[in-house]
Amino acid sequence: MKTNYGLKLTHHFLTFSLVAGLLAACQPQPATADPGIVMTAAFETAVAQISIPTQTPVPTETPIPTATIQRTPPTLPGTYQTSLLKPEDMPRTYVTDSCQYLQNKWNPNNSAPGTIVMTIMHHGINKGEASGNDITVAEHKKLMNDLHDMGFQVINMQQMSDFMYNNAKIPQRSVLFIVDDRHFAEYFNDHFRPYYEEWGWPVVNAYIGIDERPDLWAENAALSAEGWVDYQSHGYIHNIPIGNSSDDEFIMSEMGGASASIQKYMNKTPIGYIWPGGGFSPRAVELGTQLGYKLGFTVNPRGPVMYNWVPQADTVNQSNPMAIPETPAGNPLMTLPRYWSANARENVDTVRAIGDQAAQYAEQNKATELEFYDIVCAPTYGALPVLP
Repeated sequence: MKTNYGLKLTHHFLTFSLVAGLLAACQPQPATADPGIVMTAAFETAVAQISIPTQTPVPTETPIPTATIQRTPPTLPGTYQTSLLKPEDMPRTYVTDSCQYLQNKWNPNNSAPGTIVMTIMHHGINKGEASGNDITVAEHKKLMNDLHDMGFQVINMQQMSDFMYNNAKIPQRSVLFIVDDRHFAEYFNDHFRPYYEEWGWPVVNAYIGIDERPDLWAENAALSAEGWVDYQSHGYIHNIPIGNSSDDEFIMSEMGGASASIQKYMNKTPIGYIWPGGGFSPRAVELGTQLGYKLGFTVNPRGPVMYNWVPQADTVNQSNPMAIPETPAGNPLMTLPRYWSANARENVDTVRAIGDQAAQYAEQNKATELEFYDIVCAPTYGALPVLP
């Protein structure tokens, strides 16, 4: 189909050709011209006289900027709860910054969610019969083997502190052994050295700080120098528990005196305070942190602990009537629970189950917590690390 422009061009060409032919017929013919040359020249002249219309330019549309979509952060899940604890022993958190908590929790270089610590206090390991909080040598061996068979590993106080404060990497099922009171080196060599040599398991000694018995100090200082017996504070005179009626002078003499003695004889500064008799107070917790203590241990067998998760009670209750309530002290890290070795074996599987449940709960909420971190935390705290 020809366009108007083509029709006009053809019309002009035919008209021009007819006129050119008539003029040529009327003129004398001195010589015969090449008709092809004549026609080509005529066509070029006609084309030069034709006005070719130009197209009107179309204005370019200005792009409309896309509006930024504001992402709404999801609601964070609640603290993991479990029926495996007594009803009054509720897990408490202590990390107030949600972004810092999530960063430590989901950093792949740290402990995986569900990593759990069972603190076990040894009062006495007897070669004969045992009663109260003591156990026999045979019972001690059964406890150690049960823990090993269920995949538990043992940590020291510094590892415990790093884990509780920063979720630093420790074995997913961990145990902190605390031996109560002073002992001769023979006690540790008989009952704990074999497990250190075979499995690499250290032990913490809650040492009474009174400056006496240089023979005991010398033997224990030698074990401390070996590195596998970790000495921490257990009061100075030890036999008067701290309570709400204790004044600052007494608290400082007990907690500060114990630290000074260990610094003097062991050449180390203790970071753990094992409350003598389980006695503590809000004021003692406050002063203890000022003295440099990072962790404190009660005699309350509430359960195991995890990062930002410590079972505690608000009041004295029937399920554990002898336990001093911890929440009034206001610092879960200085009022941690522990099991006695006499009843530890019956709780090992419960501890394992709590850790497994907590890991499953964390995995169920992982996407939500990571989305919250990406929206709220990442602009300030940075993206979470990625393992190579």
